[in-house]
Amino acid sequence: FLELPYVVKGMDVSFSGILTHVEQLAKNALKQGKITKADLCYSLQETLFAMLVEITERAMAHCGQTQVLIVGGVGCNKRLQQMMADMVKERNGELCAMDHRYCIDNGAMIAQAGIFALQHGITTDLKDTSCTQRFRTDQVKAVWRAPNTWKHT
Repeated sequence: FLELPYVVKGMDVSFSGILTHVEQLAKNALKQGKITKADLCYSLQETLFAMLVEITERAMAHCGQTQVLIVGGVGCNKRLQQMMADMVKERNGELCAMDHRYCIDNGAMIAQAGIFALQHGITTDLKDTSCTQRFRTDQVKAVWRAPNTWKHT
């Protein structure tokens, strides 16, 4: 296992620096035969997934939840599913790792959110729409969900 940058601040992860670090290792240590491609790939996967599991565990504790649902393209990864399952089991929780048919693209989830918004009278003229790559989901008012008061346990 190769030590890679690991940055978790609260519920935020920072992947900046990881790719650069891996590129430098590839240019130097890999070329010199000190490490293998498998070392790089394994270390990158384990580091990134550990960060995701850590913030998920923090979210569970903060929101008093016992269930985790893994979706999206990365949700197909069996190693992430196993790491998440181990963490959830330690918290006496439940993991739902979706079938790969439902983990390919978040486009369907975005479309579903749009349907919910439309059903609740929220519309936006096409000329007023935009795409924000770094959109924070915690800044969205989901009017289709009943207000919920989270209690820290």
